[in-house]
Amino acid sequence: MQNNIKIRKMIAVGVFVALSYICCVLFHFKAAFLSFELKDAVMTIGAMFFGPLAGLVTVVITCLIEFVTISGTGVYGLIMNVLASITFVCLGSLIYTKKRSMTGAVLGMVSASCAMIIVMLLANLLITPHYIGNGTTSADVAAMIPTLLFPFNLTKAIFNSAVVFLLYKPVSHALKASGFMKNGMAEVAGEVRVFHKKQSLIVMITALVIAAAALAYFFLVLNGSFALTNLPS
Repeated sequence: MQNNIKIRKMIAVGVFVALSYICCVLFHFKAAFLSFELKDAVMTIGAMFFGPLAGLVTVVITCLIEFVTISGTGVYGLIMNVLASITFVCLGSLIYTKKRSMTGAVLGMVSASCAMIIVMLLANLLITPHYIGNGTTSADVAAMIPTLLFPFNLTKAIFNSAVVFLLYKPVSHALKASGFMKNGMAEVAGEVRVFHKKQSLIVMITALVIAAAALAYFFLVLNGSFALTNLPS
């Protein structure tokens, strides 16, 4: 039984890596020199089912694949990418696995969002001057915090959190329908019935509204754009 569960977790990691990478390619949002994708939400959902360690592995593999295939930001971008995703995915899923309820899910996403924003602002102060170059200093980057860096990371965190709540239940149904969550896998993976039908509908509608509002702010206020990432030929 334990070997079977381990094998299924390995398969799950592979599936969520593939889905996360697809999100990197198809759903790419940019504002100035900053960018984000839907992958954090997808990886967080996987980590909620299969644990923070599975989430950590998914983050590292996905970011490395992105780095060697489609990323144009080099090593600095890879470091920022890994820091942001590990903070968001692992903290959010860790809190949820400790308290598998709606309260735990909300607490996990709020904590993950706050932690990611703090980590990324500090990382920007340390790394962004080297990434931009041309004599850019930490003071120059600090000046961007109120107008770009903070609102960008806040929007990114809110959007990904909303997508987690929007997709959690459909992913749960898909895993059950495929027969993947069986033979004790559901209990080990942490799949519990925390969303009743009426509650699920309210949660999904609220999440959809929040995600739409976050994107509207991103495009209209931060002058963001949607870009389809081109795979190298």
